[in-house]
Order: sequence, then structure tokens, then C-alpha cells
Amino acid sequence: MERHVLIAFPHPDDEAMSVSGTIIHYTQESVPVTYACGTLGEMGRGMGQPFFANRETLPEVRKKELQAACKVMGIQDLRMMGFRDKTLEFEDQEVVADKLYAIVKETKPSLVITFYPGYAVHPDHDAYGAAMIEALKRLPENERPTIHGRAFSRNCEDFIGQPDVINDVTDVAEQKKEVIRSHKSQQGVIRNPDDVDVVETFWTYKI
Repeated sequence: MERHVLIAFPHPDDEAMSVSGTIIHYTQESVPVTYACGTLGEMGRGMGQPFFANRETLPEVRKKELQAACKVMGIQDLRMMGFRDKTLEFEDQEVVADKLYAIVKETKPSLVITFYPGYAVHPDHDAYGAAMIEALKRLPENERPTIHGRAFSRNCEDFIGQPDVINDVTDVAEQKKEVIRSHKSQQGVIRNPDDVDVVETFWTYKI
């Protein structure tokens, strides 16, 4: 049983495909979960099918979608960090790490789930994961939480090995589909919710 879980992803919907089943398992066990979402995904390509959003309205649309997804997952502590979408790779990593470190110090998580730096395809993914790792390095070694990194770049197993955390979320597949559907503006961009993965895999990241 974890004491507190902190998840850190840069975009609304990053959690949907990769970790939502795992998070639902934790919240069903009454484990508190904090979600530090880096941006509002305001530069996302999806505007809905048919279109119901535009470039000006998309930030607020995605904010509401993120809140709806968190409600399905049972997350009561959502932190919207306010960084700009598609620019995290250009942010001062220390500044991003400062904000994440403040949440770490407040929540004292026993488990952190984030993107595995260098193996998460999108520059924002890699940059945010790296900033999360930098924040955790500031803790004394005996106070550091377990870190589960999400990796999905091509052939990443050749470099970091096979995932050592494998979670079967078959029992919450319908809730996971609902999380994915919560991100309505991104339907057609993210995977069809009916084609949901019922196994979520992670790599334990060692600092």
C-alpha cells in the first residue's frame, strides 16, 4: 500500500492511455493521488470531431476535460502547473524542478510516476520527466520515493531493458475508457478508447 502517489505528466491526456488504470487502482484503495499536469495542452492538434474548439478556446476546453478525467480516476488533488505547451524543452529545467520539488516536499509521495527521460518520444515528455527526476535528486537519499518511469520510444527496451512493473488493469478497463473519452477534443488524435491497453508497464528509475 502506497502512502501517497504523485504523477507528473506535461499534457492533459498523457495519463489517459498510460497510467489511468493504475491510478484508478490506487484511488479505489483510498491512496491519495496528486497529479502535477505541466500544461493545458493548448497547442494540441485536436479540436474535436466534429470541431467544437478553436485555438482560442482550446485551453479552457482541455482544462475542463482534464478535470473530468481526474474525476473518473478519483484524483482529488489536481495541480495545473501553468507552463506553455510545446515549450517545456526550452524552459529552465531548474525552474520547472523548483515547482515540482515544492509539491514533493508538501505531499511526501512514496511513489512518483512520470515519463522516463529520453525514452518518451515527445520533447515535452522528456523535459518534464527530466525535471521531475531533478526535483527528486534534491531529496536526501533515504527520503526519495520509488520512481516508475513510462517509456514508449521505439526499441527503448534495447537501452533500458524490459519493464519491471507490469500492472493488469483489466478489471477497470471500462473506467479507463471513460478517462480517455473525457478528453473529447483529442478524439482522433489519441487512440480509440475502445482499443484500450489493459496492461500498463513501467520501468523503475534509479537515481
